[in-house]
Amino acid sequence: MNFILKPLDFVKEEKEYSKLFAAGVINGIGDRFFQVALLAMIIRLTGSGMGVGVVLGLRMLPFLLLAPVGGWLADRISRKTLMIWTDVLRGLIALGFLFVSGPEHLWIVYTGTFLLACGEAMYAPVRKSAIPVLAAPQRLLTVNSLEQLMTGVVLIAGSAVGGIIAAFFGSDWAFMINAASFVLAGLIIRSIAFPSVDSDAGHEGTTANKVTQETEVKGERRLPLPLLRSLLAGTAALQAALLLELLVPVFNGIDNVLISVYAMEEFGGGEEGVGLFYGALGLGLMAGPLLARYLRRSLIWIGLLGLLLEGALLMLLSGMEQLWLAAAVYVMISLIGGIGNICVDTIIMREIPPRLQGRVFGITTAWGGSVMGISMFAAGMALEIAEPRALGWLGGAGYAATALVVVLLYGILRRRDKNNSLLIQKNGPAS
Repeated sequence: MNFILKPLDFVKEEKEYSKLFAAGVINGIGDRFFQVALLAMIIRLTGSGMGVGVVLGLRMLPFLLLAPVGGWLADRISRKTLMIWTDVLRGLIALGFLFVSGPEHLWIVYTGTFLLACGEAMYAPVRKSAIPVLAAPQRLLTVNSLEQLMTGVVLIAGSAVGGIIAAFFGSDWAFMINAASFVLAGLIIRSIAFPSVDSDAGHEGTTANKVTQETEVKGERRLPLPLLRSLLAGTAALQAALLLELLVPVFNGIDNVLISVYAMEEFGGGEEGVGLFYGALGLGLMAGPLLARYLRRSLIWIGLLGLLLEGALLMLLSGMEQLWLAAAVYVMISLIGGIGNICVDTIIMREIPPRLQGRVFGITTAWGGSVMGISMFAAGMALEIAEPRALGWLGGAGYAATALVVVLLYGILRRRDKNNSLLIQKNGPAS
């Protein structure tokens, strides 16, 4: 990967995306500082885990409502302006947590958490739709690998350092650093030179883009029909990638809930075990980009095979007894899952025209966040009547079954594309 092997060359060639990447790292680490300090504060103020559940629920709800709005705005308003103002407002809201000193101020905690989540729900699809605008199409695979690397670095460094700062200096320092991270990220984004996306450069050859151009000629651009027609007329790989975006979150909540339960109850690792498992996930996400540099073709097949292997490893994990061996399996799960995410994101960014990507990522972000929230809630309820290992095996089987179903559908869609191509070659393009 050019960024890892020749970082200075990559920064020179992808100067504007590199700024977006730097802003994302700063934002992510600040958010991790905030999360660690916030959860510790809630437990200290309430003395129970119920407040933690309320906060996690408040963070999920805005994605269902506001992520599509953020995506819609990204296709109509300057992405740069949207991200700057979202960062500024979140920085001001983050300072509000400095006024919390006792249980009587929990309303500030809940209100502030909800407002920050609203900002994140708006920001996420805007930032994601900005990636293919700033990066060259031929480097999208590398860029999406970097996005996974950023997630791993933030998960490990942000959580670890955030915990140290909150423990030694107090939660207020973590809250101030989080507010400062929003301001600094906003200043970096302010320096980005965004190109025009009117021409859909690099996407002219995709079926989705051709359908969009035809509908715009007919004056339908402002209607939702062009987006729907673009997706339905897309390649088999695009439709399979979108199916994965819709189906995987159904089971993703299960393994998210089980990480802590496995560490503390099944493997007897306590809080250190939780940290070990999350560190393993971060390590896998960081290692994924090192392997992604070797990917060239068949991205959808790699993504599907990765999901199948991820499910198999989760089923294997449900029968393990050794803590360190389980941590090694979590590294593999995160590594394989990260590579799959890289492949899926790259396909969508390559196939969907830039001026429609805001809406697409808004919809997928809203769907993924809300479905995973429901999945986490259902998994928590299921643990009242089912053994964690049995639930873990079921979640792994769900991943594997999803991969097999999408493989079958992808085969059908490929045959459709092949037949359409042969028909066009025989009869010529439609007038």
